[in-house]
Amino acid sequence: MRHISLVAGVVALALHLVIAIPAGATIGPMAQDTPGSLSQTGTDQISTADVTPTQTDPAENDSTLADPNEDVLGWEDGYWYNESVSVDQSDGLNESELAAVVSRSMARVEEVRGLEFQDRVPVDIISRDEYQTDNAARFENTSDRFRVHQNTKFEALFFVNESTDAVAVQESTRGATVLGFYSPSDDQITIVSENTTSPRMDEITLSQELFHALQGQVFNAYEQEYYPGTTREENNAINGLIEGDGNYVDQLYQERCEADWDCLLPQNTGGGGGGDVNIGINVLNLPGYTEGPEFVQQLYEQDGWEAVNDLYDQPPASTEQYIDTSSYPDEAPADFSVDDRSADDWEVLELEGNDSVNYAEFGQAGLFTMLWYATYEETVATQTRATVGDLSYSDLFETNQQGEIKDIGGYNYSHPAVSGFAGDRLLPYVPDQNASRSEAGYVWELRWDTPDDAQAFRTSYQELLEYRGATEVDQREETYRIPDEAGFGDAFYLTQQDNTVTIVNAPTVDDLSGIFEGAAPESTAGTAGDNGTENTDETDETENTDETATNDADDGGPGFTIGLGLIALIAAILVAVRRRN
Repeated sequence: MRHISLVAGVVALALHLVIAIPAGATIGPMAQDTPGSLSQTGTDQISTADVTPTQTDPAENDSTLADPNEDVLGWEDGYWYNESVSVDQSDGLNESELAAVVSRSMARVEEVRGLEFQDRVPVDIISRDEYQTDNAARFENTSDRFRVHQNTKFEALFFVNESTDAVAVQESTRGATVLGFYSPSDDQITIVSENTTSPRMDEITLSQELFHALQGQVFNAYEQEYYPGTTREENNAINGLIEGDGNYVDQLYQERCEADWDCLLPQNTGGGGGGDVNIGINVLNLPGYTEGPEFVQQLYEQDGWEAVNDLYDQPPASTEQYIDTSSYPDEAPADFSVDDRSADDWEVLELEGNDSVNYAEFGQAGLFTMLWYATYEETVATQTRATVGDLSYSDLFETNQQGEIKDIGGYNYSHPAVSGFAGDRLLPYVPDQNASRSEAGYVWELRWDTPDDAQAFRTSYQELLEYRGATEVDQREETYRIPDEAGFGDAFYLTQQDNTVTIVNAPTVDDLSGIFEGAAPESTAGTAGDNGTENTDETDETENTDETATNDADDGGPGFTIGLGLIALIAAILVAVRRRN
């Protein structure tokens, strides 16, 4: 089942003040399910100005408004966007109360976004316990190969060490943090409530899930070639539109709630249930939810909603295109395959399933998160704002003039260390298809716009290796070893040729050249780095094998609402650091 989810994470403002901002959530593995067929009728907008003044110019939150003679923007199923509803959430919402709240919220989404709903969307409210049970079931049939693939991928980013199961971490994270989701295949919205006995509605969460349904109805978004993506980077790229538009609408909706609408909100806005949350994996999934709304806002303020609507015909092709908006749409990501230079006793890990890929792509957002995550861990350990290499813990956050995290664009994924990124591909290798994670390695090729850009990343990555405990291997060039007791015990070969950086990982130094011919050469009288990888002209092929990245256990598709507990630890750390400093 494909789900679309809205995510709300917690970040710190100043001192003890925290706020909720959009955050990303993607997990799997879920069987790929093509979204249900939804008709596309364009953006036929009938203004409320077309009806009588008594119908369109009522007092805010009036409960006696007359219905229009036909369906118009800002009115749905008997309720205007500014009409009050009589509900009692103390014991949850009964069927009629839920219907009224959903109708008014649909009208409000229409009012904010200027698009008309074509069909009503069923909405269900469930408890956190019920959701966690359903969520766990989605992870039950994970294959051994897929688990090795996931562990290799997240270990490469230094998010999950060799003693931690990346699939279990993702299951726990999503079970603890999702606040709601829209399923295109079922055309169904589910709101997750923290109240177990009497589940409550959060209208802000509802508004975004309704808008995700509207994206399917108006733009047929979930049946386009670009949806879903096949790697983390492709998912993050399309989320720049799906979640960018959704979270910008969510922000505008919330502003109306704060200014002049009566909105149904739970008393405790903390959100999120118990469970382990991996900050690295979640920040990896955030760019569409924080940089995306800023991208959409920029287009809207320049050319109105029509410019945003046009994005559905040409969405961002990479995270770079909405992190650095000047690169959209002309600077396309590099499309290449990794040459197999392995010996006979090594082979690419092949996944099982249809329409899948056996590689990973992280994009600019992923590379930034990898480098930043080390500063997060160091900040946790030292309780001071830490710097690792050229990156600071504070580099992730964008603040306003008051020093508060911005409501739109509160996270920042740009940095000189990842500037000029063009494309990446990580290919896991194993001695045989039944190998365990401890036997796996990988070849990770990263393309850059210029050799200087490549050098900047290479330097930062080398500093990251050193932070993780790596030391240079004697009598070898460009070769490093992290001791086993450090948690990421492996051998690494790091080299650059022109605008390409290649990272080779293996269980031992001797295994490096088996995975990638020429890796870890013996030292010569020449300068270290001269014996780098050959930068051959790769074809524009993509290697489609088995498991889709939609089954890549970290892609949830657009929409999962993650609760405030998602980044609560970040907030607590920043509070403590600011108090100390």
